[in-house]
Amino acid sequence: MTVYFIGAGPGAADLITLRGARLLGQCGTCVYAGSLVPPELLALCPDGAELVDTARMPLPEIIDVIAAADARGHDVARLHSGDLSLYSALAEQQRELTARGIDHRIVPGVPAFAAAAAALGTELTVPGVGQSLLISRVSTLSTDMPPGEDLASLAATGVTLALHLAAHRAEEIVAALAPHYGSECPTATVAFASRANEQIVRCPLRRLPETLDAADIRRTAVIFVGRVLDPARSEATDSYLYSHARMTKLRTDRESPR
Repeated sequence: MTVYFIGAGPGAADLITLRGARLLGQCGTCVYAGSLVPPELLALCPDGAELVDTARMPLPEIIDVIAAADARGHDVARLHSGDLSLYSALAEQQRELTARGIDHRIVPGVPAFAAAAAALGTELTVPGVGQSLLISRVSTLSTDMPPGEDLASLAATGVTLALHLAAHRAEEIVAALAPHYGSECPTATVAFASRANEQIVRCPLRRLPETLDAADIRRTAVIFVGRVLDPARSEATDSYLYSHARMTKLRTDRESPR
C-alpha cells in the first residue's frame, strides 16, 4: 500500500492537478487538515472512504492514523494545501513513515505564489527587469530562520521576493528591505489566492504595514516585493522567444540541408 502526499493547491478546489484528483478518488483513507484544505475536495474521495481531519492532531497521532490505514490495506491520500515543496511540514512525516517501512510518494500541487501571481495578472520574471524569484519567510517563535537566511541578508540580493507566512510582520519586513529595495519599491500582497475571499492590495514598500492593517490581512497571504511589479517599468525588454534573431535562426535552421 502507498501513502500519497498530494498538493491540494492554493485554495480553489478546481486547482488540484488531474493526477492528484485521480489518486484522491482511489484512496480508501484521506487524511487532511480541515483548516487548510477546501472541503469540496473531499467529494472526490470514493464512497465509503475514511476521512480524518488532522487540524488538531499532533504528529504522532497523525502517523498512527496513516499506519493503521496502511495496515488495513488502504492506499492513503495525505492532502496538503499548496505544494509539498514549500512550508508543508512534510519532512517530519517522511521520516516517521520511512522508519515504519511505509511506502510514500509525492504528488505536486499548484503553489500559493503561483496562484497569487495569476491573481495579479503578472509575470514574475520580466526580461530586462528581473529573472530571479526568491521565496522566503520571516523568523517566528515557532520556526526560526537558519543563519544567513534572515530577511536582511536575503534582501542584499535585490531580486524579486515572494514572502510567505509574513503578513503579521510587515514593519519588520520594511525595516529589513528598505535599505536594499528603497522605500518606494512596489509591493503586491495577495491574501487567500484563488478563493472566494481573495484580496489584493498594492502599495510602495514604506506603506506596507498600514496597507495590510487597513485590509485586515494578517495570514494566508503572499507578499511580493520587486521592480517587476511596476507596470510602467521602462527597462523591460521582449523575451528572446519572440525576437527577430530567434525567428531568423529558426528560418535558417529549417532551410539548412540536413
